[in-house]
Amino acid sequence: MAKSHPLDWLVEPLVEDPGYIRRPMFGCIACYFRGKMVAVLAAREEPWNGLLVPVERDQHEAILGDFSALVPHPILPKWLYLSESHEDFESIAQEIIECVRLGDPRFGVVPSPKKKSSRKN
Repeated sequence: MAKSHPLDWLVEPLVEDPGYIRRPMFGCIACYFRGKMVAVLAAREEPWNGLLVPVERDQHEAILGDFSALVPHPILPKWLYLSESHEDFESIAQEIIECVRLGDPRFGVVPSPKKKSSRKN
């Protein structure tokens, strides 16, 4: 079983789906759903404390129209970010995860295929 994370409660609606996978990523937890990376749970210091929402840049305007509390992440501006310090973090983050669960195509990015190691013996 994976080590628990302080924001695990957020992705509970996704975990029973056979298309859900979680992986460690740079001290955070990357969450994949039905082939797309859809969320990164971060519990460190700002700007790595909250929910990172991987989305394609062409989806930013539409998502920001529905979720004005999201901002482009200051280090990964391709992705959107909701700080856990936001007064409505819990309800907004749950709404985003519900959109993911329902298959909203605006959310998530298809990960690049892993490159095969080219180690020389």
